[in-house]
Amino acid sequence: MTPAADPGRHIPVLLDEVLHALAINPGERHVDGTFGAGGYSAAMAERGAQVFAFDRDPDAIREGQALSHERGIELIEGEFSRMEELLADRGVASVSGVTLDIGVSSMQLDRAERGFSFQADGPLAMTMSRTGMSAADFLNTAPEQEIADVLYRYGEEPRSRRVAKAIVEARPLERTGQLAAVVRRALGHKPHDKKDPATRTFQAIRIHVNRELEELERGLEAAEALLEEGGRLAVVTFHSLEDRIVKQFLRQRSGNEAGGSRHMPERQASDIPTFERPAKAVRPGQAELTRNPRARSATLRSAVRTGAPARRSHASRSDRS
Repeated sequence: MTPAADPGRHIPVLLDEVLHALAINPGERHVDGTFGAGGYSAAMAERGAQVFAFDRDPDAIREGQALSHERGIELIEGEFSRMEELLADRGVASVSGVTLDIGVSSMQLDRAERGFSFQADGPLAMTMSRTGMSAADFLNTAPEQEIADVLYRYGEEPRSRRVAKAIVEARPLERTGQLAAVVRRALGHKPHDKKDPATRTFQAIRIHVNRELEELERGLEAAEALLEEGGRLAVVTFHSLEDRIVKQFLRQRSGNEAGGSRHMPERQASDIPTFERPAKAVRPGQAELTRNPRARSATLRSAVRTGAPARRSHASRSDRS
C-alpha cells in the first residue's frame, strides 16, 4: 500500500500497470479496497472514475479526508471483504473495477507506535483496525504449539518450534524490540546477514492477528459478486501466500483448472467461468525497484469479469472467529 500523510510524494507500487489493467472509462464506478494514503484512488479519480475507497484502519480514513474532498472520493471505513454489503447500503449494486493492494501499508510499517515493524521499537500491537486481539495478546496467551503453527503457516518459518519455545519462555512480551531480540537469539543472527531472522515471525503474527488471508479470500469473492460483465479486477500482492490465493482463485474462476479423469469427476456444468483467462502476472521493473525497494516482492494479477453468476462459495460459509 501507499504511505499516509502525503500521497503526492509517493507513487503506489505498479501504478501504471494497475491503471492499464483497470482500463478506466470516465464515469465508471470503481472500488479501491485498500485506500492507504490514497495513491491508487487519486489516480483513478483523475481518470474520471467515481471512486469508493475502503480501509479498516481509522488512521487512513481520518488522514484521507482532505484528499477525499479534493478528488471526490467516497471514503468508507471497513474491511474490503464487506464491499458488496457496504456499497449496497449506498445504493450501488455493481462496479466496473476493483483494485486490492494486499498486506501492511507503508504508513503502518513506518510508525513505531503501530508495532508492525522491528526497525524501531514500539508496542506489540499490529492491529490494522486498532481493535481486537493484539500481537502481545496472542503471544502472551496462546499455547506454544499454536504459536509454532502460526509461524510455520503464515511466516513459512522452518524452525517455528524453536522460535515458539523461546517466545513462551520469554513471556510477557510487550515491545517489538523484545520480540525481535528473542527471535534473533533463538535463530542466531549475524550483523552481516542479508535478511533479519525476525522478518518471518513478524509477518506471520501480523497475518494471524489481522486474519489477512481469510480477508483476501472473502474480498476476492466480494469483488466477483460486485463486478459487472466486462468489469476489471486488479490485485497487487507482496508475498507468496497472498499471491497463491489470488492465482488459485483466478485459475478456478476462469475454468483453467485441470479437467476430470477416471480418478476425479468432471467439473459441474454449472461452474461457468466468472472471469476470462487472467492476464500474465506483472512484476516491477528495475526503474521502479530503484525508486522504491519495497516494491521488490510485488506481483500484479488481473482479469476481466464474464457475465456468469458469482459462485459465492466462500461467502456462504459462516465467519471465522
